[in-house]
Amino acid sequence: MPSQLHAAVHIADTTQFDYQPPAAAYHARQILVKPNLGYPVAPPVTVSMGVLGAVLKGLRQASPHADILIVEGVCSAQSLTEIVSGNGLYSIIDDGMQVLDADQLPLKEYANRSPHPVRFASMLAPALLEEVDCRISVSAFKRTHLKGLPLISASLKNLYGLFPRDRYKARSPNSRGQLHRPSVPLILQDVYFTIGHLFNGAVVDGDRKLISRDWKPDRGQTVDLGKVIWGDDLLAVDRAACQVGDETVPDYIEAIEQLK
Repeated sequence: MPSQLHAAVHIADTTQFDYQPPAAAYHARQILVKPNLGYPVAPPVTVSMGVLGAVLKGLRQASPHADILIVEGVCSAQSLTEIVSGNGLYSIIDDGMQVLDADQLPLKEYANRSPHPVRFASMLAPALLEEVDCRISVSAFKRTHLKGLPLISASLKNLYGLFPRDRYKARSPNSRGQLHRPSVPLILQDVYFTIGHLFNGAVVDGDRKLISRDWKPDRGQTVDLGKVIWGDDLLAVDRAACQVGDETVPDYIEAIEQLK
């Protein structure tokens, strides 16, 4: 797997964000967009429609005739349709864009390409990930706390929503508790080497950062940053987002980079 530790990252003021898609988006037949829309809560818990709309506009300009598939798996008792209706997503999509619930899609096992898997030799996720021509993660920017340690959620952690809750739930049917054991930072290594490496681009909505006092990613304080960070490599984008947001770059990014 080629190293992309020095991949280009773009940073813009939110009001000036003009999305430049990766090469894979141009003349694509199908593009998958994974937005952070898993909760029935406004930004910065979820991605803003301004940032997501700019991403969709850039993708449509790159591929005027592509099917753009907006895929999310929720972390709530509310349905995806209810959440995206409340967030205003349907008002910014065109006729060639579809909203799909990840929990209702056909699945396949993705082999873990890490030389040292943490827990999962393979992981179950939508088969669509290997069928499309381009994949983009569009995330919010959050800091929560698990077991007394800070956890940064950006474009890589955003991919949790693609894993089926029926397979990865623990105590709560609305979450993916199995992906918290032994820890989220460790499981993110498995996430990257099963499906994360497939992604062609990442966008972090850094207009505002969420800071939670506990493990709950749907409530907390907000800090204005006024930036959007994007590029072709999830790890490079998440690293840059931490630098913009005055956060320590999480160990899981460095661990994955060393394994690549």
